[in-house]
Amino acid sequence: MDSPRAPNPDFERAVRDAVLSMPAARRLGFQVGRLAPGEAELVQPYRAELTQHDGFVQGGVLGALADFAGGCAAGTLLPAGWANMTIDYTVKIVAPARGERIVARGRVIKAGPTISVAAADVYSSTARGREVETLCATAFVTLRNIRVPDPRRGADR
Repeated sequence: MDSPRAPNPDFERAVRDAVLSMPAARRLGFQVGRLAPGEAELVQPYRAELTQHDGFVQGGVLGALADFAGGCAAGTLLPAGWANMTIDYTVKIVAPARGERIVARGRVIKAGPTISVAAADVYSSTARGREVETLCATAFVTLRNIRVPDPRRGADR
């Protein structure tokens, strides 16, 4: 299979700006890691206020991170002036998440003109002389691709 090509040569900036403009992502403290056409990595540094009573990262945070990672991966394949919005996602938590950071790696399964489907794997990461990652969740994310209205032109038709 050929590697996907990004129709927007400035896809990295577009995806970073999109994520970091979202209040939810800023509030949770997501950091954008590696971006490549059809792939995205998001990082959630460990924060006690995002955990359950036992110190594990709460499942809703894992779901949000997976959702954003899938959306970012799909966003790397959108033309300039387009964005995506989640219409459905399913997360399966397979192990408790505790570590210095939680890393979600999204990848595009199918990029379409209207609907895109992505997957994301979420890992807890701890440095013990070397980085050790443990798979803690996996997700499928379905997204609706939309053209972003140009504020200079008023409402696009």
